[in-house]
Order: sequence, then C-alpha cells, then structure tokens
Amino acid sequence: MPFQRAKPIDQLYADVADYELVVVPDAPLASALNRRLDRPHLGTFATTPRRLAAGRREEAEDRLAFLELVQETSLDWKRAAYAIGNILQCWEHQGQLNTVLEYDTYADDATRQALEHISGLDTTSSRLTEYQISGDPDVAVVGRSQLTTLEESILPDEYDAYDAFTDESFDYPSFHIFDSATEIVDTVVDAVTEENAEDVAIVLDSSSEYSSLVESGLEAADLPFYGGPGFADHPDHRAFLRLLRTAHAGTDTCIEEIRPVLTRLDAAPGIEHDEKRLHELDHDAVSWVVEFCTSIADYTFAEALAAFESRASCELASFRDELDELGIADQPVTEAAVDRLEFYLQTYEVPVDRENEGVLLADAKSAAYVDRPLVFHLGLDESWTHSAPKRPWVDEDAQYTRNIQQFQLLLQSGATQYYLVQDVEGGSPVTPCLYFEELLEEDFDQFSDLDAIHHTTRRDEDVQGFEREPRNVEATAVQTVSQSTLSTYVNSPRDHFFSRLVDSPDKEYFRQGNLFHDFAEYYVNHPDAVDDDTIEAAVDLIVEETRPFTRSVDEPTRRTRYRFGLETITEYLDETLPEDDSFLTATSGWGTNTFAEHFDRPVDSPITERWFENYDLGLKGKIDLVAGPTSLVDHKSGSRKRASQVVNATAIDPPSDRPNFQALAYLAHWRSTNPGEQLDFTFFHFLDPLDDAVTSEAAIEDALTTVTYYPTSFAAYAQSRDTYDRLVEDGANNCQKTFSKATYDDYRAVFESVPFPETRDKSALLDSKFADRLVDEMQSVVGEYKYVTSGCEQALRELARTGGRNFFKDDVDAFEEFVDERISELNRRRAGEERFPVDGLAGEPNYRYVDNRDLLLEGRHD
Repeated sequence: MPFQRAKPIDQLYADVADYELVVVPDAPLASALNRRLDRPHLGTFATTPRRLAAGRREEAEDRLAFLELVQETSLDWKRAAYAIGNILQCWEHQGQLNTVLEYDTYADDATRQALEHISGLDTTSSRLTEYQISGDPDVAVVGRSQLTTLEESILPDEYDAYDAFTDESFDYPSFHIFDSATEIVDTVVDAVTEENAEDVAIVLDSSSEYSSLVESGLEAADLPFYGGPGFADHPDHRAFLRLLRTAHAGTDTCIEEIRPVLTRLDAAPGIEHDEKRLHELDHDAVSWVVEFCTSIADYTFAEALAAFESRASCELASFRDELDELGIADQPVTEAAVDRLEFYLQTYEVPVDRENEGVLLADAKSAAYVDRPLVFHLGLDESWTHSAPKRPWVDEDAQYTRNIQQFQLLLQSGATQYYLVQDVEGGSPVTPCLYFEELLEEDFDQFSDLDAIHHTTRRDEDVQGFEREPRNVEATAVQTVSQSTLSTYVNSPRDHFFSRLVDSPDKEYFRQGNLFHDFAEYYVNHPDAVDDDTIEAAVDLIVEETRPFTRSVDEPTRRTRYRFGLETITEYLDETLPEDDSFLTATSGWGTNTFAEHFDRPVDSPITERWFENYDLGLKGKIDLVAGPTSLVDHKSGSRKRASQVVNATAIDPPSDRPNFQALAYLAHWRSTNPGEQLDFTFFHFLDPLDDAVTSEAAIEDALTTVTYYPTSFAAYAQSRDTYDRLVEDGANNCQKTFSKATYDDYRAVFESVPFPETRDKSALLDSKFADRLVDEMQSVVGEYKYVTSGCEQALRELARTGGRNFFKDDVDAFEEFVDERISELNRRRAGEERFPVDGLAGEPNYRYVDNRDLLLEGRHD
C-alpha cells in the first residue's frame, strides 16, 4: 500500500461546497469544512453520523451505560465494563444492539443484564440505529471506508462519495531525530509563542512520557493549550486517590513513595526522611496523614474527601459529583471500594470543562484530522499502532484499513508537518510505528534508516543560563578531602558538586553501620561490661534505631543478623586489641556514641574512632581501630572484598570504574607518622560470615581482608632476601624445588643482569626478558629440567599476585601526588575558573554509584 497523499482541506471543501449535507467520519474534519463555508446555509453542513443522529455533541455512552449498571444492578464493576464494551463494540460493527447474543461465548448473564439496561438508555448509538437521512437532500460522503456499519446505516440510498485521498503518493517530510524526549519537547515549546499558539497542534500518544512533558513544558512557558490532562489526571484528584491507596497499603510505605501527596497536603518532612517508613516516623509534619490512614475504616468516601479538602485547602466539587453518580459517596472506604473507584477512573473518561484556546494536543490513536497550520508529530513509534479488537464481530481487514487511513490523514494534517522522533531509547533501538512498514518502500529497522536529520543539543555559549547575582565572597579553598569525597569526585565531579548542594536521604545501611561502629568503640572501652544481656540490649537498641527504615515482618531476621554482627565484633576485638595504647596520643572525643549514651559510660580510648586531618597530604578520615603501631582496621557491614579488588579500586591511571581510595588514603596518612615501616590495613567484614554460620561454623578469618604497605618499590621487594625465602618456604611445589637448590645470590644475580619489569600484570611478567633470564639462570644452576621452567613461572605468578594485592612505596607516592592534583583542580572549579564536568577521569561516570543521577543529563559530558 503506497503512502497516499491526502486531499488538502481546501480542495476537499471545493469538492463538497455545493452539497446540502456532507457526512464525514471525523469531527475535526467536519469542523474544518464548516469553518470554510463561504455561503449562507440553513442547518447542518458538514457533520459526523453520530452528531447528525444525536443532534448534539457525542456523549461517552460507555460511561453512561456503566453508571446505569452500577446503580441498578449488583454486577461486579469489571464484569459490567467488560459486558458494556462488548455490546457497544458489536453494535458499532454489526449495526444492531442485540447481535452480541448471537456469539455464544459472550452471551452470558452479565451481557443480558447489560443489554436490558442499555436498551432503555438514550444513547448516540440508539439514535443512530433509528435514524435515517430523509427528505431527499443533496448528500456527499467523505471517506466512507472509514465509517463503521452502524454509521453507514444512516446514509440515504443515493449520495455522492468522495475519497479523502488523491491518486498521488505522499512525499513525507524528513524525520528529525533527537537524543531524548526532553530535547524533543524543548524544541516544540521553543517554537510556540502566545501569538502563534492558536496555529499549532501537537500529536502524541497520550499515554506516553511525551504527554506529561509537553503539558509541563507549556505550563512552565505560560503558553495556553487544550486537549491535555483529563479528570483523573487532575493533581488534586490524583493526590486524593493516592492518599486512599496509602491508607490501605500497610505500614511499610516509605516517605519517598508518597512525597507528592505529602507535599500537596503541606505535610512533607525533610528529604533525609525519604527512606523511612511513614508509620514509624516520629515527625509532626506527617501526623495528620498517619492519623487519617490508621482511621480509614471510619470514613465514607464523602467524609474522606471532605477531610482531604479541608487539609489541602481545596474544593473538589466535580469529584464529589462523580462519587454521587457512582453511588459510593456514603460507602466505607474499603480497599476493594478504592480498587473499584480507581478502575472506573482509569477505564472511563469523565467529562471536564476545558478552555478551548491555545495549542491543540491531539491523541495519536483518537484523532484522524487536525486543522492547524503547524503540526508537530511526536514519537511516531510502535505506541501509535492501534490494537485491533480481537472479537468475532469485528472485520479485522476493514478495521485495519480504517486505522491505517486514519494514520495517513493524521500525518498529513496541517500546512507544515514536523516528525520529531528518537532513534534510540534506554540503549535500545526505537521501533517506528508498524504502519510505516506497509506505507514506505524503503527497508528499515529504525528511523535513522529513513530520510532523517539528526539533532544534537549543543550548549549556546551566548546563553548565560540562570541569572547570577554577584556576591563579594571568595570561595573557601579545600585543604583536605575524605576518601569518600575523593572517590565521588573522581567518578563524576558534577555528582560531587551536586552532593554539596542537594540534601540526600538517610540510608538504612548507613545508620546500621554507624551503630555497629558505635558498639565496637564501646566494647573497646568497656570489654568487661559486655555480656550476653548487654548484647541482647544492644540488639534491641539497633532494632529500635533502625525501625523507621525496616519492615516489621523482617524483624526476627534482622535480630539474628544484628546479634551475629555484635558477637563477631566482640570475638574479633578480643583477639585483636593491643595490650596497651601507649604508642598513641590521646584523642579529643570526636563525635557521639549511641551505646555510651544508652549505658551511660564514657568512650575515650585513643585506639578507636580516631579522627585525623593531614594538611600535608590533603587527607582526612576516621580510623575505626588502631590494632597496633603498624596495623589499622576498618569495620565494614557490607560484603567482603578480595585484596586484589581493594587494590584495583585504588587505581589512578586510569581510575577504576568504581573508585575507592580508603585503604590507600589511610595507609598514606599512617605512613607519614610511621615512616619506613611496613604497615597493614585490614577490612573487618563482620557480617559476611553469617551465611556460613547458618550452615556450618564461621571463622573470623573469613571476615578479614588485609592489604600490606611495603616501604620499598615493587622491584626492590621482588629482589629482597625475604621474598626469596618466601618462595623457597611457601611457594608452589616446583617453585620450592627449584629455588631451594639455588642460592639467594643466584636469584639476585638475575635482577642485577636484567631490569625487573615495571609491571604487575602476570602475562606481561611471564613474557618479559626478565622471565627468560630467570629461567636461564636457574637452569644453569639447577639443571635443564622441566620443573625448573615451571618453578620459575610459579615464582613470577606469585610475585604478580603479591603485587596485585598490596601497596608499595611508589603506589603511595603516586597517590599523594594524585590527591594534590585533585585538590588543586577542585579549588579551581570551586572558584569558578572551570566547570564541574559530568565525566570523571575515567570518562563517563559509573552511574550505578552516583548519588544525584537525576541531575546528571545524559549526553552532556562538559
């Protein structure tokens, strides 16, 4: 089927101008013809069959029938709606009301009850059934193939038919491809002004994201429009329904889930409470909502609506009228009743009064013609395809013809058309509307395969963005950064920037982690005061402190988890605490401790929760435990990481896609106070062995990950006598066998003859000249045996493993220089000399680990 050219409206009017009556399939087309009537005319000129028969605007007879049935019968609402839909659809396609009973599958009691009541209603379809154009008028019919059987039944025996299409093909305009729906809507809104709003129409799928974006964009630009949100989309109607839903949602509803409702009721607490449960939040702002929800069983719909109106300072008279129409105003607000009300509002379009001025918003699957000079078609994807009704009374071929003709007419509406589309969405190709496959001769899979123009939004250097007010304040220079700040900044400087501006919600895992840290600190200070009863009291306290975040049904599981964590902490600390803390200076009592306050005991040990701010290095942080002069410990409630993962996360050239510099930062600081010492940093994942504890016996070692700092270069470490001795004593079989038959001098001679590679990659090390020289030297000393070659390879693998699981002097040196560079860069950006880019040092940020995802615009990396 070719893409047929539609007749211009002026040509169509010229064809039918001399007729007394013109019957058309679409009300906007009738209006367009009537606006062009240039002669006196008595009565109706152009109209649709339904308007002609009813003598008035069409009413939603499906809603009218539904209201009749719910008032007069005991039918289930969904069953009633299903029966009504079948009856009206069969009537439309077969021409007679009772024809549906000829189909046994649909001729049930509900259908018969519905038929009995619908037959007594004054509906447009009933008038169509009885109406016949009479009086021998001169009649023209435009687009007869788009009329249904019921609509055709009113036509006289004689009339002249006119096609809405010409014999020519339509040379469709180029598709304009944008990167996002937001860019499409911005483009459209920028093209509309108060002066041209009456000349513009926007065609879109009303259920798509374009609908809300367009409405919001036009409202923000203070531009008039009509044909937009319906009754159910009214903000106060949505808020009231959501409030009723919340009342029946149980006690696990979080603040962020209902923040729009709380905001409308002036009951929204700070964003830090977003992840807390409404019913467990002790906050004055939400007290009215909690009281309403807990007493919902005492309300009727009318009473609930009145309470909402009073609290929201609004009047919802039309909603109250609808409750009366449905007969539920005085019924209790049960969950089932709310389900029925929501079903009704989602299924039927409740009439609303609209201001018919401004930009016209038309639904792609309802309209067939738009009479505006400039028409924007948004999306044009598979959502524009009509779903053919799967009923035996529907002629699917005829219905498909009607749909594709409507699609062709719609795409040619207006003197100028713009097709604005996306080629890719969410990383997947966008599928064009299926009608294009039949209308276009080209082979294509997506819009970019067709005649298309790509648009990329670029920042206009002349546009200043938000207005700025000069402040006589200099930016405060950052002198130190925490490891978490550094990690966020390296992943995405823009995300770091927004983290400084935007509040974020309290996190359950963060609160839980802090409580475990507090307990560890308390135990270090008072190990003799902690027994089984204390552990149980601590579990109770953690449960209470985290209650706003957690579901009540999970409490037994969480108690087990908390108790295991506390007991693991005490067991580890008993083995790890130093005998004395004389190697440390006293601390200033940084922060508070929940357990110290609860048990009324002080915490002042210098070995735990030790704050540092190292201005020479630009680093700051808090050490959970100083286990000895050269040993640091950090408590973690998350899953255990391998030593190699810890080291990989600290990469700086290029950075890891999930940077985490904690171990390296703390070792750098501790090195500055203990120069020349070998240092250990241990992550204590006290909850990680829980699963093992359930099935078997858990070991403390399974909770520990330790990385070591060696105060030498990696090459010097590899060459050292200690390393050689470890290869002899602890290496793999062939490694021990080979090197035990050589001497350290033999081993060192290899390093003196060939430089040790500047790599810790196993493959690179094995393929190096050093590896060849090591094999040659060991074979000359031990003999040319296969196990010698294997033993040398095992030794090199062990060196690579050690290098990839620990830190060396050059690592920390490079990191200190890296921190210095980042702080200088950060201060330049804080001073306004540079922008905070979205992309980090490794390129596009890892969006899984950004905190302000909604504020980082896709495709904008500057």
